[in-house]
Amino acid sequence: MASLSDIDRQLLSALREDGRESVASLARRLGVARATVSSRIDRLVSSGVIIGFTARVRDEADPLAIHAIALIEVEGKSADKVIARLRGFPEIIALHTTNGRWDLVAELRTESLSAFDGVLGRVRGIDGVVNSETSLLLSSVLR
Repeated sequence: MASLSDIDRQLLSALREDGRESVASLARRLGVARATVSSRIDRLVSSGVIIGFTARVRDEADPLAIHAIALIEVEGKSADKVIARLRGFPEIIALHTTNGRWDLVAELRTESLSAFDGVLGRVRGIDGVVNSETSLLLSSVLR
């Protein structure tokens, strides 16, 4: 993966704020030429730093209205097997390894509480998962 310069970091920050901002506007904001912005975006995409672009949907309009964080404890050395199983869950939008009491943190989205309950049951039923704690996210005050 490419090493990031200060301009790259500023560009990534600007794109996180508004991925649709024009190249000309980004160039003005960063104090560089449009060609520089275009070539850096192309390089960041081709090197895998930028892995995609997406639309952020207002919470009230999101059909996947139930958002939660699941903390998962894994038995012994079964983390790789558990991760492989969890990758197959379409309701898990992100999965992170961590330190401390919990081994994994999963971000979940479902369309209903009953679907959410079903996902929790499937997560807890995976061989190697020994404990979990889940919190529903009620509102987002900062993203």
